[in-house]
Amino acid sequence: MKILIKNIKQLAGIEDEPQLKLAGAQMKKLGCIENAWLALEDDKIAGFGRMDDWEGITDWTNLTIIDASDKVVLPCYCDSHTHLVYAGNRVGEFVDRINGLSYEQIFERGGGILNSAQKLRDASEDELVESALARLNEIMLQGTGAVEIKSGYGLSTESELKMLRVIQKLKTLSPLTIKATFLGAHAVPRELQGDKRKYIDLLINEMMPKIAAEKLADYCDVFCEQKYFTKEETIEILTAGKKHGMTPKVHAEQLSNFGGVLAGVEAGAISVDHLEFVEAKEIEALKNSKTMPTILPGAAFFLNLPFPPARQMIDAGLPVAVASDYNPGSSPSGNMNFLLSVCCVQYKMTPEEAINAATLNSAYAMDLSATHGSIAIGKQANVFITKEIPGYSFIPYSFGSNLVETVIIGGKVVTK
Repeated sequence: MKILIKNIKQLAGIEDEPQLKLAGAQMKKLGCIENAWLALEDDKIAGFGRMDDWEGITDWTNLTIIDASDKVVLPCYCDSHTHLVYAGNRVGEFVDRINGLSYEQIFERGGGILNSAQKLRDASEDELVESALARLNEIMLQGTGAVEIKSGYGLSTESELKMLRVIQKLKTLSPLTIKATFLGAHAVPRELQGDKRKYIDLLINEMMPKIAAEKLADYCDVFCEQKYFTKEETIEILTAGKKHGMTPKVHAEQLSNFGGVLAGVEAGAISVDHLEFVEAKEIEALKNSKTMPTILPGAAFFLNLPFPPARQMIDAGLPVAVASDYNPGSSPSGNMNFLLSVCCVQYKMTPEEAINAATLNSAYAMDLSATHGSIAIGKQANVFITKEIPGYSFIPYSFGSNLVETVIIGGKVVTK
């Protein structure tokens, strides 16, 4: 299939010389062409340029032409941190927080992750596939083209494998590029409260070999936090995961400064995520690593947490990625357009920085930046076309508005 998008008001996120990530001052620059064309052939980007120089593209046959006059074209978002396979919801806890209970108090009452774990254990694979596929379709129509999905609401061998098999099935049902993460170390299950060591041994000696045998996970993640897993336990679990072919990731510094970033850097994590309580020592450690600092504005917004120091990290020369953390308890939305607004308004990131964080840098956090996250010849043909808007900065400016008109995934126009 061949598609030519012509008369594009702004073609943004272009790269003539593709990079794997952007750091520091590089994030302020977003490649852009005014009055542009973009050519897609099969599932790849075939060419782009100004309308003044588009000769040579007109001799294509069987060509679908899309007129994008007064519209903006961007690479699809890459959402590198979600938990969108889950059962039920946690709206009751949302009301509890409004009434003054903290995230930790809700957890101690058997809510939070343990609540979702019980619901998931009671759900069938078919039910989980159906509900997760609806969420994937939702975020796709909002401009997301690649997504990472974690387990972690199973907390038993049977249920963790069930979640990962659901993710595997979603890869065959959705056009989105999907990466899977084993997050068995999300919490200690109710039946092993008070015996965390036994649960860690279960993760390492029983779950990981079975996951590796079925090739169900690309990554291994740990929630490094008070009342969950320590820095030392995090390193132990991630090191074991690496031996089974799973690249490390870490939930780090969400509720306190607890060593998650330092654990991730030591273990060679591809990303450390959340970062609300990052301090100078974590920023310094990240400078000398290949680890991508990833902020999750939806969770900080929904839980009313302190803002992660995104501005300080970028000014210190670090790259920053942004992801949704789509999950039932702390971020029940995968709308990356809204997260751009939060990045700009609350975290003082420029629109260019926010877009780069949600595309190329988040692709890096999924080992996808060689093929996704920007508009470059030979990359995956994942782009979206906005409605008529003045320019790409209008997306974060118009918080809450649905400005995505057309989504193209793998060179095919997505229909509702």
